[in-house]
Amino acid sequence: MTDHDIPDHPSAWRARFAAGESPITTAGLARGFVQANLAVVPRDVADEFLAWCRANPKPCPVLAVGGRAIPELGVLDVARELPRYRVWRDGEEVERPTDVAAIWRDDFISVALGCSYSFDDALAAAGVRLRNVEQGINPPIHVTGLETRRVGRFGGKLIVSMRPLSRADAVRAVAITARYPLAHGAPVHIGDPRAIGIDPDRPINESTMRAEDDEVAVFWACGVTPESALRGARLKLAITHAPGAMLLTDLKLDSLADRAAA
Repeated sequence: MTDHDIPDHPSAWRARFAAGESPITTAGLARGFVQANLAVVPRDVADEFLAWCRANPKPCPVLAVGGRAIPELGVLDVARELPRYRVWRDGEEVERPTDVAAIWRDDFISVALGCSYSFDDALAAAGVRLRNVEQGINPPIHVTGLETRRVGRFGGKLIVSMRPLSRADAVRAVAITARYPLAHGAPVHIGDPRAIGIDPDRPINESTMRAEDDEVAVFWACGVTPESALRGARLKLAITHAPGAMLLTDLKLDSLADRAAA
């Protein structure tokens, strides 16, 4: 049996997504492998968008760049191998399809960005409790008051994901995630969300998870941040993953350990 014959292998999940399966979240799937955020932009703005990503490596660590295929990630069809997408026209979301093949263009460039779901397995292996994984839901995602570094037409607010952890788990999580800068690395903030301009009662996704009395809110930079940049740039057409619906890659998490973003 090869890796690709394993039911939880990323390639098996991508085939299921291409066939129409669309789970609420990819958190906890394909354990030990790297998950990625996706942004698809026209070729004529791709260099500028990539320069913005590289100027903001915490939320936007570049894993790979391709077209409809990203061979180095094992992905054969970016237009069909994610659970859900968001389609953006003139800076506004217009739909969340499970397949974007019908609107795919030859001039599209796919940018795969690191995702914090990748290190969930490393956290779990260290005994860190992740309530969102236990419950099969997405962690809350929030827009902060912090600006990303602008490059040309691309800028906007930093977006973060929150995981409520015990104080002991938060200490372990900082040490573990710092080893994976290509998956957002260490948290950008721990504690009071208002200190970074967040209203904790207004996540931008459906999650209602909050830190309980014996927990602390831990915030990681999030690969949904490009949506902030795409809104401001008002491209005629762009595509991203839907929150929580990541691109599952064939990269092993171990291959990212201590590798800095390009």
